[in-house]
Amino acid sequence: MSFTILLIYVDDILITGNDPVNIAATKQFLHKHFHIKDLGDLKYFLGIEVSTSKNGIFISQRKYTLEVIEDASLSGAAPINTPMERGLKLSDRSTLLKDTNYYRRLVGRLIYLIVSMPDITYVVHVLSRFIQQPRKLHIEAALRVVRYLKGAPGRGLFFSSKSDLKLRAYCDSDWAGCPLTRRSTTGNCVFLGPSLISWTSKQQKTVLLSSAEAEYRTMTGACCELTWLRCLLKDLGISHHESALLYCDNKAALHIAVNPVFHERTRHIEMDCHYIRDKIQDGSITTKHVDFAHQLADVLTKPLEKEIFIPMVSK
Repeated sequence: MSFTILLIYVDDILITGNDPVNIAATKQFLHKHFHIKDLGDLKYFLGIEVSTSKNGIFISQRKYTLEVIEDASLSGAAPINTPMERGLKLSDRSTLLKDTNYYRRLVGRLIYLIVSMPDITYVVHVLSRFIQQPRKLHIEAALRVVRYLKGAPGRGLFFSSKSDLKLRAYCDSDWAGCPLTRRSTTGNCVFLGPSLISWTSKQQKTVLLSSAEAEYRTMTGACCELTWLRCLLKDLGISHHESALLYCDNKAALHIAVNPVFHERTRHIEMDCHYIRDKIQDGSITTKHVDFAHQLADVLTKPLEKEIFIPMVSK
C-alpha cells in the first residue's frame, strides 16, 4: 500500500509517505501550480523543532520556550521542579488584575507549548478558565509555570522507531476538583508503543455525584480516542488485530464496564455504559486496573508533589 500525506497550515506544508517516487511527483505537481520552495528535510515547523535519527524522532519547542521566558522577564529567575503547587485550587477570591492583556498573552503562549509539553497541560487548562477576569493569584500561578519551563526549555517528545505499534491508554479524573463549579477534571493519555501520541485534560460538562461516575465519563472519552486512532492507523495501512488496552485506577468504574446488569444508579450514564461495553465485547478495547503509582494520567488531572510528578513525567 502506497500513500502520501500532506499537512497544510496556510502556506506551510509538510509532505511525507512511504513511496519516494510519489512524494517527488506530489512536489512537482504542487510546484507546477503554486511555485513552492522545497526546504529539504524537516527541521523547524510552526515553532516546533524536529530532530531525526535512526532511533526515532524528537520534537521540542526550545526556541519558543526561551522566548516565553524572556517575554515574562524571568530569564534570571531560579527554576522549580513542578509547574503548579501541590494542593493549589485556583478560585476568584484574590485581587483583580489591572492589566489583563499581559495575563492573556502569557496563557495564550503557554497553550501553544502544550504541543510538545504534556506535563504543563493541566495547569495551563486551569489557567485558561480565568481568561475573562484574571486575578493576582492566577498570574502568580502562570509565572510559576514559566519558572518550571526554565528548568528544561528543551524538554519534548520522542517517537521511537522501534515500536510494536500497539495502542494503550491511561485515564483518570479528579472528582469535584473545581472549587467554583465542583465539576471533575478528565485526563487521559494514549501511547503508540512507547511513544505518547495523544493527551487530554479538560473539565467535565456536568457535576457528578460519585468518583465512579467521573471515572466512567473519563473512560468513555479515552475509549472514543482509542477508537478514532484505530481508524486513523487503519487508513495508514496499520491494522490492529489485538485489543487496545485501557488502564483505569477506579475498580468501581471497571466493574460497571463489564457488568451486564443496569442499576438505577447508573441509568443516567447508560449511553456511556453501552458504548464501552460494546467495545469490550467486540474485542477492540480491553480494560485493566492500574495502581495509583503507575497511573500516568494523574499528571493531567491535579497538581502533584515533585516526588511523584518527576517520575511520572519521565515516563
